[in-house]
Amino acid sequence: MLRRALIGGAILASAASLSAQSSVSQQYGATAARIVTAALADSAKAWDKLARFTDYSGNRFTGSPALERGIDWVLADMKKDGLDNVRGEPAMVPHWVRGAESATLVQPRVAKLPMLGLGGSIGTPKGGITAEVMVVSNFAELTKRVAEAKGKIVLFDAAFVSYGQTVAYRREGAIAASKAGAVASLIRSVTPYSMRTPHTGQMAYDSSVAKIPHAAITVEDAMMIHRMINRGEKVVVRLEMEAQTLPDVPSRNAIGEIRGSEKPDEVIVLGGHIDSWDVGQGAMDDGGGLVVAWEALNLIKKLGLKPKRTIRVVGWTNEETMGRGGLAYREAHKAEADKHVLVVESDGGVFAPQSLGFTGSDSARAIMKQIASLLTRVGPIAIGANGGGADIGPMMELGVPGVGLEVDGSKYFWFHHTEADTMDKLDPMEMQRCVATMAVLAFIVADMPDKLVRSPK
Repeated sequence: MLRRALIGGAILASAASLSAQSSVSQQYGATAARIVTAALADSAKAWDKLARFTDYSGNRFTGSPALERGIDWVLADMKKDGLDNVRGEPAMVPHWVRGAESATLVQPRVAKLPMLGLGGSIGTPKGGITAEVMVVSNFAELTKRVAEAKGKIVLFDAAFVSYGQTVAYRREGAIAASKAGAVASLIRSVTPYSMRTPHTGQMAYDSSVAKIPHAAITVEDAMMIHRMINRGEKVVVRLEMEAQTLPDVPSRNAIGEIRGSEKPDEVIVLGGHIDSWDVGQGAMDDGGGLVVAWEALNLIKKLGLKPKRTIRVVGWTNEETMGRGGLAYREAHKAEADKHVLVVESDGGVFAPQSLGFTGSDSARAIMKQIASLLTRVGPIAIGANGGGADIGPMMELGVPGVGLEVDGSKYFWFHHTEADTMDKLDPMEMQRCVATMAVLAFIVADMPDKLVRSPK
């Protein structure tokens, strides 16, 4: 009897869930169509805003005047757009300075090697470090040949497998090389494709071993040095870096809102990070992510839609090195965590949207699928197994459901963290498709009668 009752209850719950899902797609189908039509009609609105922003600010590295100038521009433009409650929320951020740097092939011939120091690296002594190069393909090879590394510059010529796997050489290479007795370390840039462009990014040290300078050279030069050494030639490189870490400095998260008409204390957050590396324009990573979220709010406002809940756009500061913007947001809003309905991040480029990675309850996932069904003119948009991002992660740790906008990333790591991260890599209509996706998602979740159900703690 009990088993029959449980089965009956499950069937009723399932039926109720299906009914709720159906009501979402039925209730918001016409509105979603309006949003998509309007987004695709403005063929270059987001692209134009991003171009104005990046052309004005340039790259926006944490701790730099350019970042704060860019934040000022965003806040002023949000006010021009008529967003509510526009403000900068404070965050203390690290301050690493690259300084002058160079890498020179000294032997078997003299040649300049394009390079970029890795974020957080120490500098070299005055006059640089000149040493023989030892090349390894992976950490395991360095372990096997550890006796050869003392006094040398270790070069990790690790071919790109995936960003998640290959980035370990950027992050941990200096630790492994220092443990082996190396005086400096280099990596083959973390990318599947190169036109002799070095890629920077954050690295790490371990307090148990000496800090050594750590930099990236191009794929082409790493392969060339490897070939030379395989032929039995001695390779010597001079590395000069003025990099240094200065005391933390103040920065801000840039915030604007559409205030909710009935439940303004309940919030849906959309955003991307406002900082970038100190190369290129930071257009793809991640000015575009901020701008498509911002334009989603502007589109909702332009159409005269008045969501029940507040929709908030956030340009997080300092994602690229320590994630202090996301952490500062959590500290400022942790008392309101239960009122945060959904947090959404775009930080994979703003190319053709493909899916919404989602982390949350099964019932909320079902609603996400119904929302995705309204985006067929943009998509097809799938609902991915997991959502998240560096900036929304701190709020997700408090139980807030999270979405990551996932796009066609086939060329993202060609330009990631390089001088080539510039406006010309982005397609205006692909950006508008991202705007449409973000706007439909945000408006429906902000306007539904009930909040998304959270996963049990």
